[in-house]
Amino acid sequence: MSVTARLFAIALSGACALVTVAPGRAAAQTPAPMPAGDAAAGEQVFRRLCTACHIPTAEGPRRLGPPLFGIVGRHSGTIRGFTYSQANRNADVTWTPEVLYEYLRNPRAFIVGTTMSFAGIRDDQERANVVAYLQTLR
Repeated sequence: MSVTARLFAIALSGACALVTVAPGRAAAQTPAPMPAGDAAAGEQVFRRLCTACHIPTAEGPRRLGPPLFGIVGRHSGTIRGFTYSQANRNADVTWTPEVLYEYLRNPRAFIVGTTMSFAGIRDDQERANVVAYLQTLR
């Protein structure tokens, strides 16, 4: 294991598990149960927190982050023409609703070395709402 590997304490159902993650790899973790989300409420959160860097359509003006249209079910780092960080290209993540829910809690802890500067959405319900909205982007 690389000297630059990081250790993360991940809260799992009230207990802590120690997970070793190499830079550029996604943390393997058991996702917490995701509450039911409200897509309309999630769209509002998305507009407030995400549109500075991401667009919810397949085509449109380039932003700092990749377009999020069709994110659910897509593999990490795969949009043609977008320059991903090495960490995202190597993360080997499929963006399921459950994975997105955990990722959006703290992206930089989930994918070590990502250039995404977003601190995350701490509120479980808001995060579930955003995931519900992302599921509508098809």
